[in-house]
Order: sequence, then structure tokens, then C-alpha cells
Amino acid sequence: MNVTETAGAAGVRTLAGHTGAVNSVAFSPDGARLSTASEDGSARLWNAATGQLLHTLTGHSDAVFAAPFSPDGRIAATVSADVTPRLWDVPTGACTYELTGHTIAVFGVAFSPDGALLATTSYDETVRLWQPRTGDCLHTLKGHSDIVYGAAFSPDGALLATAGGDGTTRLWDTRTGACLRVLTGHTGIVSAVTCSQDGALVATASFDGTVRLWDPASGACARILSGHADTVWSVAFSPNGRVVAAASEDTTARVWDAGTGAPVRTLDGHTDSAFVVAFSPDSTLIATASSDATVRLWDAETGSCLRTLEGHSGGVSSLAFSPDGSQLATASTDETARLWPL
Repeated sequence: MNVTETAGAAGVRTLAGHTGAVNSVAFSPDGARLSTASEDGSARLWNAATGQLLHTLTGHSDAVFAAPFSPDGRIAATVSADVTPRLWDVPTGACTYELTGHTIAVFGVAFSPDGALLATTSYDETVRLWQPRTGDCLHTLKGHSDIVYGAAFSPDGALLATAGGDGTTRLWDTRTGACLRVLTGHTGIVSAVTCSQDGALVATASFDGTVRLWDPASGACARILSGHADTVWSVAFSPNGRVVAAASEDTTARVWDAGTGAPVRTLDGHTDSAFVVAFSPDSTLIATASSDATVRLWDAETGSCLRTLEGHSGGVSSLAFSPDGSQLATASTDETARLWPL
């Protein structure tokens, strides 16, 4: 049964204060804090239990695209159209480092699993690896011939996968900065990349309407996951590693068996682009965010739509489950974020 819930429902918190679209949301690893990044040039840190504003991170001179936390929760990293990523002390909200070197907007950011490295990806066609504790740039990764849209570390942090506007994915040795593999086969921009929990697979999403699964050891394409009729914006492995899901401009999300590549189900219900897909920590729920201003929660086993979360007045651009699975955070072009109890 699909239950529709609005932002006025019991327990739903609206986080207001940004004066531009909210581009992303992220929980701290302990679930105590939430970050929001906005077109207004700021990021904000919130108490995830109460919705109270803790700190406003100001200093950027242009849109902020993301603000993830380090694995120990003490550092937040922001990337911006103003070219310069920044590192922030989470307890105080103070800026600790400005990371200089990129020459055009910095769009993607990721911490390594142990927090020892930070990767930033840029419209300048490069990726940079930084040491968050010192702000030092360790490596500049060159090889892509177009915008680098995102990056993902392998679970052991030894490998970095990057998604390029040139239609390729590159695998880099994080210790030396050397390019180990160039994954070719997509016929459009690679919009997203992620690694499986066991590190055995890399998944890429593309403007060509497909998802590809790759063996990082050999660089071989293990499976091509087809079915979408338009750009695939987002891809995610379930935490238990059994399935992979993708969200598409064609308004649907699709789920495939990660082992065989066989299609499992299509999640159909949004009325505009499905922009983001994510699994709950226990792999039982799938959340999708759409330009239709709603979020849908699906039963990962059956594909049934369990809840439709309504209340945003603009497209939903980002979502995140809390680490314990008790809340879902959403970000919207309506200049707000929301916290939904699950």
C-alpha cells in the first residue's frame, strides 16, 4: 500500500535558511549532524535530531555543490563553483584549509574510507588528492579530456574511480597517483561512479542510458545493465551487495541482480526525472528523488511503493539515509532540506 505523507506530517522537520537551491544533504557517520550545501554559496550544519542550525559555513563566493563529512565526523569538505574546496572543523564551524590548485568549478568530492585522503573532481578535467589533516595536495590526476563529474574510493582506499564527461572511467592508484586502467565502452558522458562494498565491482552510470559493471582488477566490463530509455543519473549498490539500482531521466528507477546482471524490477511512479537512488543501511528500502518534487520509498524485495513523501515545492536533488536508518534527509531546489522519520 502506497501511503502519501506531507511535510506537515508528525515528526517531519523542515530545515529553512538557505537563500538558494539546496544541492546536497549528508549525515555525519554517527548520525548526529546533517550538512546541506547550497547555490547561495554556503553550507550549513544542523542537529539531525532537532533540526537546530549549528553552524553556517561561509567563505565561498559561488554555489556549493556538496559538503560530506570525514569518516570520523570531525571534518566537513565543501566543493564549489568558486574553484577552491574548503575544509571545516565540524565542532566549531571554522574553516581550517582552503585547497588551491583547481582552475575551474569543483563539482565532486569524496573522503577515503579511512579519512586519510580527500578526492576532488573538477570541470578543469583533473582530479586532486589531498591530505585533509594538513591541506596538502598529494597528487594531481590528469588523463580525462572533459569534466570529471565524480569519484569513488574502493573500500580499502587503494583505488579511486573517476567518472568523466569524456565517456570514460579511470582507475587510479591512490598511493602513487598513477592511472591503472581506463574503462571504455560507454557512448555518452559517465555521470556517476560507485564501488561495491566488497570492492569486487565498479558501477558506472551514463548519458547513454546504461549502467556498466566493471572488474577493477582487469578493467573488463563484466555486465551491461540496460533498460532505461534516457540518461542514467545515479547508481548504487545495495549494502548487502546483492543488487544494483539506478535512477534515470526516463522517470523510473531500475534494479538488477549484481551477480548476474539480470533485471529484477522497475520502480515506476515518478512523473518527472528520477535523479537520485539510495538504499537504506539494511538494504530493505530503496529511496528515489525526483524533479517532480517527491521522494518515493520502495520495498527493495518486492518493488512496491510503500510511501510517497510530498512537501517540497521544487525538484528533489539529493537524499540520504541516516546511518541507523531511522531518518531520510532530502534537499530541494525550493531552498529547503527536510528530515523525514522512517
